[in-house]
Amino acid sequence: MAASGSLKRNLGLWSIVGLGLGYMTPTVVFDTFGIVSGETEGAVPSAYLIALIVMIFTAFSYGKMVKIFPTAGSAYTYTRETMSPGLGFLVGWTSLMDYLLLPMVNCLIARLYMESLVPDAPAWVWVVVYTVVMTAIVSSSMRGTANFNGVLLVFAVTMVALFCVFAIVNLTNGEGAGVVFSPEPFVHEGVQLSALLTGATVVCFSFIGFDAVTMYANEAKHISIMPKAIMLTVVSGGAIFLVASYFAQLLFPDNSQFTIVDDPLPEIGFLTGGHIFQGFFLAAAFAATVASGLASHASVSRMLLVMGRNGVLPRKTFGYINPKTHTPVFNIVLVGAVCLLAMSFSLELISALINFGALIAFTFVNLTVIAHYAFRTQQVVDLKTTFNYVIMPAIGAVLTGVLWVSLHKTALIGGVIWLTIGIIYLAVMTRGFQRSVRSFDDPEADAQMSEPEVPESEASEREVSGPESPESGSPVRD
Repeated sequence: MAASGSLKRNLGLWSIVGLGLGYMTPTVVFDTFGIVSGETEGAVPSAYLIALIVMIFTAFSYGKMVKIFPTAGSAYTYTRETMSPGLGFLVGWTSLMDYLLLPMVNCLIARLYMESLVPDAPAWVWVVVYTVVMTAIVSSSMRGTANFNGVLLVFAVTMVALFCVFAIVNLTNGEGAGVVFSPEPFVHEGVQLSALLTGATVVCFSFIGFDAVTMYANEAKHISIMPKAIMLTVVSGGAIFLVASYFAQLLFPDNSQFTIVDDPLPEIGFLTGGHIFQGFFLAAAFAATVASGLASHASVSRMLLVMGRNGVLPRKTFGYINPKTHTPVFNIVLVGAVCLLAMSFSLELISALINFGALIAFTFVNLTVIAHYAFRTQQVVDLKTTFNYVIMPAIGAVLTGVLWVSLHKTALIGGVIWLTIGIIYLAVMTRGFQRSVRSFDDPEADAQMSEPEVPESEASEREVSGPESPESGSPVRD
């Protein structure tokens, strides 16, 4: 390989929020609607509300930690720096499961859409075409990826809003529940908390985009925009999911109208607005899937890049950045290869496996706030700091822990198998845990991962500089 380049700092606040919302796929609420409605006995909005509350607590923790460690890596980096490098690797390894699988989920959903439109074509054709196009776009440049994502996202959100308008018209005409305002979608007779928690674990993967935006910390114009970007992503994404699922649940109180419960989006489009709207709705869903594919493909490649720069994955390949495109091309191609597995897996299985890694990451990010502020830097000195740095993240950790234990058995088994592989890899890498994971570090390589920053006042015209990365030796205080 040629000499490695660096990531380019050219993403503003709304570009990052757009990537986060694109990652979250606004139309996924309709893809999983049948599954979640069956799990919750017709209370999909409640499942989203529970998940949103958990994510808001966790988003606060991400916002605190990204200022302290302004680099890509997310839960892996935060755990590595505040607890221990070995534990950080295992958290990062577990997170890799959901980061690697989400691009494949988007590929799988795109395959399902195309199969419904062209049923006679072989499934593998759509998987290969989608994967090649996604890999090419993400490899070209991060700025171009963000711009294309933004266009697709606007179209998808517009169609979700149009669905809500059609739903209101249909409800006022007596269809579905026959009313526009009702508590029934949230709570009604027969709904149990355990079922809502199970449903919340299913929809949790819809929120993964808010934490994935931390992967763009090395490409943000200034690190100060990251906490705001994280909170804007989770709140706006959660609002879209809540409103859309509320009207969908009123219009379709149960799954009796769907012939394909696993992915009823095409039928929802037809039953809501007829064939013409169904065409636009499918186009929007496809656009949202592509937008999520771009964002998730780009973010996991940054995760692999950080682990490569830290030496826990082979540095020459995983830590390489193309000096012309400013992208980690090897990692991007690798993720594309994983997407090809979408030829055979089911959406329900993959989404369940994704949630295992995501909830582990969310739990540990909350714990790293306590570890850093209460123990590492001892900044918990009064009631205010106790609330901000202990109570809030502790609530977030408990809530994500509750969702974690509510996961399907398939997700727990698959996650434990993946974690076991990571432990074996760590044992081999450290020669039976005799060698410190920190000894694999190359501070010089890590310091060169992104371009130098300059003062925030010049951010609109030039790349901007935030605090020095703690991984290169200087922890930054909040």
